[in-house]
Amino acid sequence: MDVSETASISTGIAQRYASAVFDIAKEGKQIKAIEADLDALQGAMSDSDDFRNLIQSPIYTRAEQGDAVAALAKKMKISSTMANTLALMASKRRLFVLPQLIKTLREAIAEDKGEVTAEVTSAKALTKAQSDKLAKTLKASTGKTVTLQTSVDESLIGGLIVKVGSKMIDTSIRAKLNSLQNVMKEVG
Repeated sequence: MDVSETASISTGIAQRYASAVFDIAKEGKQIKAIEADLDALQGAMSDSDDFRNLIQSPIYTRAEQGDAVAALAKKMKISSTMANTLALMASKRRLFVLPQLIKTLREAIAEDKGEVTAEVTSAKALTKAQSDKLAKTLKASTGKTVTLQTSVDESLIGGLIVKVGSKMIDTSIRAKLNSLQNVMKEVG
């Protein structure tokens, strides 16, 4: 089994859980609560090595993961829908797909709202004016409200890499230099 096969399995598992959670939340008009839960869980994964170890390490038993997730859900005031989902995932040893679940659920909620997320990588942090102008331009091309998820990669030298869904636009100087280098190799 190669890495891409493992990633595909994880994505499939996450999509099934995300679909179920989304349907339950939409039916119960709990989308806002689920969004807050996703923010809390994302923050916990970013801030806590212990939480990341809990969801990724095979050394914890189902019971230990279940007890820990129940305690965390109570302390973080996670909605009952998400708490029950986490408990089910722990009992099935599926907590390792939590990062993909969060991403997939965010995409489903955004799609339902008519929004799309654009991943933007730039050489320097974008100013508020630049972000607003980029969001406006992307909204005009996609026809949906665009939320920017920005990151900085100084190796780009300049320009941007924008990913919206399956489309990617790379206007970075690094990409242009690589392209020029390839053309020079063909000539010489």
